Amino acid sequence: MSDTVTEALSVGASRTSKTSAKVAKKPAAKRVAAKAAKPRQTAAKSQSRKVAKPALLAGGNPQIAKADGDTPVQAYIAALPGWKRDVGRRLDALIVRTVPGVRKAVKWNSPLYGVEDEGWFLGIHTFTNYVKVAFLRGTSLRPVPPGESKSKDTRYLDIHEDDQLDEAQLAAWVKQASELPGKRM
Repeated sequence: MSDTVTEALSVGASRTSKTSAKVAKKPAAKRVAAKAAKPRQTAAKSQSRKVAKPALLAGGNPQIAKADGDTPVQAYIAALPGWKRDVGRRLDALIVRTVPGVRKAVKWNSPLYGVEDEGWFLGIHTFTNYVKVAFLRGTSLRPVPPGESKSKDTRYLDIHEDDQLDEAQLAAWVKQASELPGKRM
């Protein structure tokens, strides 16, 4: 290649790169100016952000962070899908009525109910077709709840969508369970 051709190509390239740089600077300058002209709204945005709905795990069980108190239990219940939410509300209300001052928490994505300094006596967990109520010292209840467990002390009550809930029996089990030594977890 001749020196003249090489020189012409390099001059053309330098002109193109200078032109490209000028073109690129214009939109960037406009973006910076437009951004500077807009007032900041960080406080308003953070206040208006919605809290993300909890993820539903297998069987529709909500994934709720481990925490003590009524707030995480209510978040768990609110996140339950369909008919399970109504069952969760009814169970929570029955437990609160039956055991005034009941201690609540969510651990392992399940609400737990207990007596302060006495441990936990009951847990709730949802599955695809039912809500499971776990009486942690269920073998000591009379009559013994129907569902067996691998754990020697635990008994279950499974509540399906169309089941008629015997609230009197459930309240009796909750009362008995709350008077037994709870499980430490």
